[in-house]
Amino acid sequence: MKEIVLDTETTGLSVRDGHRIVEIGCIELDDLVPTKNIFHFYLNPERKVSEKAFEVHGYSDDFLSTKQKFAEIADDFLDFINNKKIIIHNAEFDIGHLNNELSIAGKQKINKSSVIDTLELARNKFPGSGISLDALCKRFRIDNSKREKHTALIDCELLTKVYINLIDQKEPKLNLVEEIHGKASSTQGKIDYYKKVITPSQKELSQHQEFLKKNLKKNFF
Repeated sequence: MKEIVLDTETTGLSVRDGHRIVEIGCIELDDLVPTKNIFHFYLNPERKVSEKAFEVHGYSDDFLSTKQKFAEIADDFLDFINNKKIIIHNAEFDIGHLNNELSIAGKQKINKSSVIDTLELARNKFPGSGISLDALCKRFRIDNSKREKHTALIDCELLTKVYINLIDQKEPKLNLVEEIHGKASSTQGKIDYYKKVITPSQKELSQHQEFLKKNLKKNFF
C-alpha cells in the first residue's frame, strides 16, 4: 500500500490572515518503506513571511521571491498524492493551507477522509503526554538532531519513523543489535526495520539447563 508523508512550512499560522505556503515536502511510502519518490518545492508565497514564521523555518522573502508559485506545481502535486493515504502531523493546519492554495489555483481540494493525522494517533495512544513531533521522537528514541529549523523534508523523514512506531510497526538498522523492550534491528540502506525478540522466562531457562545436563551426560559419559 502506498502512502504519502507530507509537511508544509508557511508564512504564518492562519489562512484567514492571508498566510501562504512557502515549502512543501512529501515522501512516498510503499508498505511503510520509503521509496525514491520525493516531492519537494520551495514556493513564492506572494506575500511577506511573518517574523515568527521566519524564526521557525528561516526562509527569507528574498530567498522565496525567486521560487515557483503554488499554482505552477499544483497539478504535479495532485498527481503525486492521487489515490494515496496522506500522513500528516497536525493535519488540520497543513490541509487548511493546502486546500486554500488549491482553491486559489482553481483545483480540487483534498478530501479529509484520505488523511491520517499522527497527532490524533498520538493523542489517543498517549493521553496526557507530549505529542509534538519532537516529543514523539524522544519517546521512540529517534534522532532528531538535524532538526535545527523546521523544514518540510526533514520533518517528513522524522514523521515517517514516528508513524511506523505509532502503528506498532518497527523499523531496520544495519547491525543486528538487541535493544531494550525486546527488539532487535537490522539495516538495509537507510531504512530501519525491527523485529521482536522472544525472551524466555526464568522457568524456561531452568528447563533448558536441565535438558542440556541430561543430554551432555548421555553423549559424553
